[in-house]
Amino acid sequence: MLSRRHLLLAMSALATPRVHGAIAFPDVVPRPLRFPDDFGAHPDFRMEWWYLTGWLGEAARPLGFQVTFFRVRTDVDPDNPSAFAARQLVIAHAALSDPARGKLLLDERIARAGPGLVEATTGDTGVRLEGWSLRRDTATDTYQARIAARGFTLNFHATGQGPPWPQGDAGVSRKGPLPTQASYYYSRPQLRVEAEVGVAAEAAPERLKGVGWLDHEWSSAALSADAAGWDWVGMNLDDGSALLAFQIRRQGALPDEMPLQRYAAFRDPAGKTRVVDPATVRFTPLRQWTSTRSRSAWPIAQRIAVGDRRFDTAPLMPDQELDSRMTTGAVYWEGASTLLEDGRPVGRGYLEMTGYVKPLKL
Repeated sequence: MLSRRHLLLAMSALATPRVHGAIAFPDVVPRPLRFPDDFGAHPDFRMEWWYLTGWLGEAARPLGFQVTFFRVRTDVDPDNPSAFAARQLVIAHAALSDPARGKLLLDERIARAGPGLVEATTGDTGVRLEGWSLRRDTATDTYQARIAARGFTLNFHATGQGPPWPQGDAGVSRKGPLPTQASYYYSRPQLRVEAEVGVAAEAAPERLKGVGWLDHEWSSAALSADAAGWDWVGMNLDDGSALLAFQIRRQGALPDEMPLQRYAAFRDPAGKTRVVDPATVRFTPLRQWTSTRSRSAWPIAQRIAVGDRRFDTAPLMPDQELDSRMTTGAVYWEGASTLLEDGRPVGRGYLEMTGYVKPLKL
């Protein structure tokens, strides 16, 4: 684990400019995504994350889960000879959403990268942090995770159902008005998940099946200075298709004001993708929940207009707030949610919201 100094370094690293001291972080420029290399880490870039969420269990008692690994390149001089220099940090979050408990079971970790115990490998997905791990089996295209968290364990296999889905313009996802305000970004929707979930004080781990979603992004300067944060959904639809949509909100903007950036795209069951005209994408709050911890009001149910379709999100439970100020410096709401169209359920996934406690700096 890291000292308080290194925790502060991790938080400040997420807000450093693209050139800081002796470090020049590369920009996101148009290029084709290349696999399997782009499954792995991109250590020259300032920040990167592998974000895997999903629903498990039967309709009568569903569980939501989130596992996210972050890699952060700091402003430590790469020529620093010290073996203890924190050139790269690895951060991990894990959470279970269980309506029977009414709040998240969650844990988070942070440590400096070092071979073996803490690393984000290049070439293919391979991230580990002191006993937590996420890796991809090349032969089967299956992500394997092992999480031994405080109060729960989560081990699962999530198998790909088709090739990676590049977001934005062939994998370059614009997040602001400047060309440099972008990330490389692809998704893996409709993952077939088999999991073993154990909760402290319960008799035995449960074996559950479900559906998952993985996002992988890397960047050096994703958000503009006047961005507050984002609202994002990744939804696996019951017909085998998938919907991704997000907006980047302005600081101080009212809910009906134009956001800095809007995006939505569909992928059909056969793998054909369609990017929607961003002018037709709109997020409208339907229901708020106020956290007793952060005192922030979160729009936990939203109406999302995507072209000529209208969807509503409904949270699995209200309290899905994750306070990660000790690792990433941010508080965010990461919620398992049902997707409805014309009042009927059509899919399941996650709604993520950032920047409601204070503006997010990336």
